[in-house]
Amino acid sequence: MKAAPPIEPSGWATSSYGQGTDTTPMQLSTLGEHLAHCSQPGGRLGALRTGCQALHGFLLGHLVTTATVVLVAAGAAWLMWS
Repeated sequence: MKAAPPIEPSGWATSSYGQGTDTTPMQLSTLGEHLAHCSQPGGRLGALRTGCQALHGFLLGHLVTTATVVLVAAGAAWLMWS
């Protein structure tokens, strides 16, 4: 019994399924739609996520300074309460 040939995927695929490795116009169109959808901001939650990522990148880039500021603030708060 001979196996049926694989079905050509309708969207973007990372496998050639035994065929040529060139992309088809349909695959490029699907990939373009996907990238356009993913690059759109996600509303308020997307803006919050983008802001948090920017803050995280800044804090990570200034790790020693951030740690010093946090420790000084914690020490000052401890001195104020004791």
